[in-house]
Amino acid sequence: MLRHGVAARGLVGEIEVDSAGTGNWHAGNAPDRRAVAEAERRRVPMSGRARQVTASDLRDFDLVIAMDESNRRDLLAIATGDDIRAKIRLLREWDPEALQHDLAVPDPYYGGERDFAEMFAIIERACEPLLDELAAQIDV
Repeated sequence: MLRHGVAARGLVGEIEVDSAGTGNWHAGNAPDRRAVAEAERRRVPMSGRARQVTASDLRDFDLVIAMDESNRRDLLAIATGDDIRAKIRLLREWDPEALQHDLAVPDPYYGGERDFAEMFAIIERACEPLLDELAAQIDV
């Protein structure tokens, strides 16, 4: 969703987006077929293979976004300094409909199509203000 938003705003080359999980259980796998189906319904291209986040990802990227508190804790555990820890944020910090006490993007893995649609809606809603913020930091 974020990569799609970057392209839609003409910011390819200005904002680099990558994706990785905190665990290695899906490493090398294609995206979940249910996620691909929901992405297609939204006309959002989805490709790639799952990989596990590395310590170098935390050093190399200016912002590292976690989907929930468990992922955030896993990322903080491999962060090597306060400057890197400060880069790790929850996606729903940008979601205007998120409750301050619950910033988790629900994991739809054990759910159905409706759960994937809800996850995509949350991510889309949070990506817009996130992209606004990132675009404002770029001299375009």
